[in-house]
Amino acid sequence: MTFLFIFTFSLLVVYTGLLLYYRLGWQQIPLFKQHTTNHSASTFISIIIPARNEAENLPILLKALAQQTYPKELFEVIVIDDHSTDGTAEVVKSFLNSRLVTLKDFIPPGSINSYKKKAIEIGVQQSKGTLIVTTDADCYMPQSWLQTIASFYETAQPELIVMPVAINCSLKLIEIFQALDFMTLQGITGASVYKKMHSMCTGANLAYTRKAFEAVNGFKGIDNIASGDDMLLMHKIAVQFPAGISYLKSQEVIVQTAPVHTVKDFFNQRIRWASKADKYDDKRIFPVLLLVYLLNLLLVVLPIASIFGHGWWLVGWLFLLGTKTIVELLFLYPVAKFFRKQSLLWLFPLAQPFHIVYTIIAGWLGKFGTYEWKERNVK
Repeated sequence: MTFLFIFTFSLLVVYTGLLLYYRLGWQQIPLFKQHTTNHSASTFISIIIPARNEAENLPILLKALAQQTYPKELFEVIVIDDHSTDGTAEVVKSFLNSRLVTLKDFIPPGSINSYKKKAIEIGVQQSKGTLIVTTDADCYMPQSWLQTIASFYETAQPELIVMPVAINCSLKLIEIFQALDFMTLQGITGASVYKKMHSMCTGANLAYTRKAFEAVNGFKGIDNIASGDDMLLMHKIAVQFPAGISYLKSQEVIVQTAPVHTVKDFFNQRIRWASKADKYDDKRIFPVLLLVYLLNLLLVVLPIASIFGHGWWLVGWLFLLGTKTIVELLFLYPVAKFFRKQSLLWLFPLAQPFHIVYTIIAGWLGKFGTYEWKERNVK
């Protein structure tokens, strides 16, 4: 038991150092200010939106895109309907600023494992933009989203741009928890991209050049994996263009995405994310994932083991748990400040037990289990 405690403490020391490094990296990312004088944007942008049964969410997104300040003649909106059984197609057709592409015209249902990658691939083929921007059907964004992206692209000339995403939560505890958990991931994403530590991003707010997408043959080689249309592609591009990856830190490009509304849906989502963990070619991220998993697993094992040990073991466990919580809050505060969500931090210490348990379960089932997503059972 003493060895177990010392080993957990050692992992916590490494974890603390890593989070403090992430915090430093996040704070070092410069805030981008777009050009306001003597600059006329010229980049044509194609916005690619895969959608499956999103008739309820799409109107909010398409309205947000119609209100963009970027010149209408310099962007197009392409929605790829992934075998929807609701009114998704009719919603898209009702918006003059969007174009509908139907996935079933290219592939029959049940013929592949990764429909989202195929939808994006076909969307890119049907588009004409120099810059491809992807988002999800349950998102919306500020009016200056495209204007800021174009300004950043024309200034820095990156091949891939990673951008921030926030969960638009209500006062439901499960939604606040998601917002906090996702905000933590967003802080790590920004820091890791800026420090060039490992490949992290989300397809809800991602941009890459057509040149880069075609240079790496799109999703070829990763198209059999159900998830990973963002990070797996990012790594392929990073290998070929190591200096071409940038993080755009600006509140003008924060995309808001909808939370899932039940604990079951939350676990399905996180298991889906965890399922691609061992598929990354970027092996730099594996030690980080292993460290996080082992630390959380041991924080569950220790209080159980303390039942059969001395009283100080339980005190030691509380010390480790408290230290982990404080370090994570220290990391999270500047990230929450950027996203203007400091008011949610009160729940973070209370949510720590649930966070530990879900990390263990989702990590395990992501490797050995199955999950349901968009009415599909996926392995």
